Formats: sequence, structure tokens, C-alpha cells
Amino acid sequence: MWWLFLQDVRYYSEESEVDLRDPIKDYELYRETCQELQRLMAEIQELKSRGIKENASEIDERRVQSCVHFMTLKKLNRLAHIRLKKGRDQTHEAKQKVDAYHLQLQNLLYEVMHLQKEITKCLEFKSKHEEIELVSLEEFYREAPPEISRPAITLAEPHQQTLARLDWELEQRKRLAEKYKECLTSKEKILKEIEVKKEYLSSLQPRLNSIMQASLPVQEYLFMPFDQAHKQYETARHLPPPLYVLFVQASAYGQACDKKLVVAIEGSVEEAKALYKPPEDSQDDESDSDAEEEQTTKRRRPTLGVQLDDKRKEMLKRHPLSVTIDLKCKDENVLHLTFHYLMNLNVMTVKAKVTTAMEMTTAISAGDLLSPDSLLNCLYPGDHGRKTPNPANQFQFDKVGIVTLSDYVTELGHPYVWVQKLGGLHFPKDQPQAWHTPSPVPHRVTPVPCSAKLQAAVVLNPGYSTLPPVFSLCLNWKGERNSSNDDNIRAMESEVNVHYKELWGPKPGYQLLTNQLQRLCMVLDVYLETEPHDPSVEGPKEFPQEKMCLRLVRGPLRLKPFKFNYPQGFFSHR
Repeated sequence: MWWLFLQDVRYYSEESEVDLRDPIKDYELYRETCQELQRLMAEIQELKSRGIKENASEIDERRVQSCVHFMTLKKLNRLAHIRLKKGRDQTHEAKQKVDAYHLQLQNLLYEVMHLQKEITKCLEFKSKHEEIELVSLEEFYREAPPEISRPAITLAEPHQQTLARLDWELEQRKRLAEKYKECLTSKEKILKEIEVKKEYLSSLQPRLNSIMQASLPVQEYLFMPFDQAHKQYETARHLPPPLYVLFVQASAYGQACDKKLVVAIEGSVEEAKALYKPPEDSQDDESDSDAEEEQTTKRRRPTLGVQLDDKRKEMLKRHPLSVTIDLKCKDENVLHLTFHYLMNLNVMTVKAKVTTAMEMTTAISAGDLLSPDSLLNCLYPGDHGRKTPNPANQFQFDKVGIVTLSDYVTELGHPYVWVQKLGGLHFPKDQPQAWHTPSPVPHRVTPVPCSAKLQAAVVLNPGYSTLPPVFSLCLNWKGERNSSNDDNIRAMESEVNVHYKELWGPKPGYQLLTNQLQRLCMVLDVYLETEPHDPSVEGPKEFPQEKMCLRLVRGPLRLKPFKFNYPQGFFSHR
């Protein structure tokens, strides 16, 4: 035990000694000791190698010295370990301090980050009052009571001002809520009154119908057809705007100024209603219609002429309803005017008819004046009613091959300018001549491209129309063709030069030249449409056939059918 005690005392004495000793000097001592120990070992080795017995004492002496040096090395080793332990302890202690400081730093950084987040939340905070649309400041201070606005405080402090404005908004909303409750109560009361009146009116309608039915004889006796007028006004709701304007104005004029003026509406109301109904789209209907259309296509393939006729009919389609005005004269003669509206052309037309009180048995020269075609002509200067007053119609006509509307006025009526004004339609008076030049060939339906041009030299005698004009033709199409190199050109000249009597028209025959030009245009169409198609050229035929011809060519000269058969409407050979 005493040995352990001595070691502990030595250990603690060496531990305290470490603080007093210089490590560099210990290092020098360690190096010198090692060198000395090496020298002693070398000497012992040398003495042993000699093998002399007298050297044993020297060897022992050097061994003792070596042991002393070993003791010194062990002490230096212990001191080094003590220094290492102290260094490690100091390092660990310093590391702990650094860790503590780092932990404090992390805590401080976390607190800083938390504070920054809170600051950002505060800056980004949006109060509910920001979504409320408050009244302006001027209105607030003008209408809010002083106990809410507190101008002495709120003008200097924006926060207090916002709170005051919110208080005023809350006060206003409370007032509006009270008013809303009052309005709801009033609404319920009014709804109850409406229900009571509805019940009364629903029971009143049958009574009124029975009264109106019972009053029909009285209306007829007193010439006060209220029921008929009511039905007319119900029908008038389905008139197009121009006819509606005419109906309203004419009815008002008849009631105010002319009791003999009778205005009525004719036509199918159901068809007029169907015009404004949207088409019912259905997959089944589409499939059925496609199947029917496919079957129809297989059975019959419509020609281009049939398609153009359908397009013309659609272009000239009239509204199902029309307005009739009867003008009664003192001698019981009646002028019947029927006004129509062409929906696609946006123009109105009128058809006139005269009913005389007594039958005209004697031939009178004024009988032509009562012709419906010319009765209303030139009521205003230059207003013949033979052409459309709407400039846009000419472009529509070009698409479907209509040259002028004058060919259809007998069926559709005359589009006089004064008729358009009666319906509230107004069009420009002066039309550019280049856009609306009336063609002298009313039956021309096929535009001829500039690849085909017919030139006619006309000799007009001073004795026209007793002596007919003479035509010489030249066709520029795939070369120059005239009567000397083309037999069909000679036949075309014969149609107008030889058979001119068919084109004379009514005496004194002043329409001969116009009719000859018209016939030339018709036979030119026949000439171009009956030409065989070149199989080397791809695409459709340049001039598809629209004219009805019994035979395309006949005889060794291969003449074409230029004779027109009226009223059948087909061409044949002479």
C-alpha cells in the first residue's frame, strides 16, 4: 500500500512538476538520454565482443548507467502523457465552450428568424375592412354624426379615422338591414295582392270572352269590329319590320283620315312563326336526313341548271305574310294593293288590282291604263318599278345568274321607291353605273368568261324597223370563228337575219334590235354549252350545259339546235 501511496504522491508531484518544466528542455534531455543510451549499448556490445573477464565490472557499471537512463526516459514519457492529457482536457474544455457559444448563436438566429417572420406577417396582414368598399372621406365627414366621425381626433390619426369609418359603415348596414326587412314585408304583402288579382283576372277572362262573343252582332251593326282588329294586331306581331311599319302607318291613317281605307294581313301565321324557330338539331334526324339525301342522290343527280333555279327561288323568296290595302272610291271602284317583303333582298314590292263597279263591255282606249303592270308606274318621276332600289341586290343576282329583277316583277310585284319609303327602307339614290348597268339580255343566266367573246357588226338601215338590221358575227374562242370557217356561226347569223319576224314583237316593232341581241346571247349559250369536252383537259367542263336541247347536233354539218320553242322552253333544230 505504501508503494501505491508513493506512486500517487509521485504522480501528483510529477503532475505539478509538468507545469514547472519546460517541454523543450525535456525534449533536449530526451534526445541526449537516447544518445547516451545508444553510446552505452555500443560500449557494452564492444566489451562483450572482446570476451575479457575483467570487462564484466565495466559492463555492469554501464548497465547501471543504462538503467538510470531508462528511468529518465520513463519519467519523460510520463511527463509527455501528462502534458498530452492536459492538452486534451484543455481542448475538450475549449470545445465545450465553443459548442455552448454556437448553441447560443443558433438560439439567437432562430429568435431573429422568428421575429422576422412575425414582422413579415404583420406587414402582409390584410384586415377584413380592406375588402369593404367604404364611402369617401368627404361623404363620411359630411354625413356621419360627430359622435362617430370625431374630426378633432380622426383627422390627425389615420388609425382612429379608419375605425370611425368602419363604425359608420356598420351603422349604415344596420339601417339597410332594417330597411331590407321592411321591403321584404312589403314584398310579401304585394305578392299576396298579386295572387288575389291573378285569381280575379283568371276568372275574368272567360267572362270577357263570353261578353265579346255576345257583342259580335253589336260590333257588326255599329261597324266597330274590335275583335277583328285585336286579331289583326296579334297577327301583326309576326310581320317583318318593313311590313309592320306599313301596317301601323296605314291603319293609323285609315282611322284618322279615311274610313274607307281597309288594311288587312294575309298569309300563313304558322309559316311566319316557323321562320324564327331555331332548327332542332338531333343526331337521329341528321342520320335520317343524310340517309334520305343519299338515296335521293342515288336516284337523281340534280343538274347545275336545277341547282341555279333553286338558288334563284330561294333568293326571291317572299315572307309568308303580306299587307293588303283596299282604296275605295266614291263610285264604288276599288284599288287593291298587296305589299310583299322579299326577305333575302330586303326590298318591298306591290301588286295592284282594280275592281270596277260595273263591267266594262265596250272597248275603251283607257283600258290599258288599268293594267296591273302599268297602273302605278311613274307616280314619281323615273320610278318605273322595273329594277331593285337596293344596290346590294345586284351582287346577290350575280351569284345566282339573275341579270335584272324586271323578269320577275309580274310574279313578285313592282319594287317602287315610294313603296320602300312606306316601309321605312331607304337606299342611296345615285348608284354607280359601272355596278348597276342594266343588261339588254334579260334571259341571260350564264356569265361568259373572257376566254369566249362574241363580236357582232350590225348594219342598221334608216328605215328601221320596217327594214331589219343585219348582223355579221365573229367568235373569239380557241381561235377566230366566223361564217366562212364555221357553219354554226352562219346558222347563228341566220337566226337573227332570216328569222327576224319571230323577234319583231308588237307593232311598230321598235323592240326588234333588242330582241335580236337577246336571241344572239341565247344561241351563244347553246353554241358554247353543246361543244364537246376535251378529255385531255382535267377538271369540269368549261361551259356546263344548262339549256334544254332535244339533240346536240344534226346532219353532216353538225349543226347545233338554235331554234327556241316558246313556251316549252327548249331548243331544237330547224
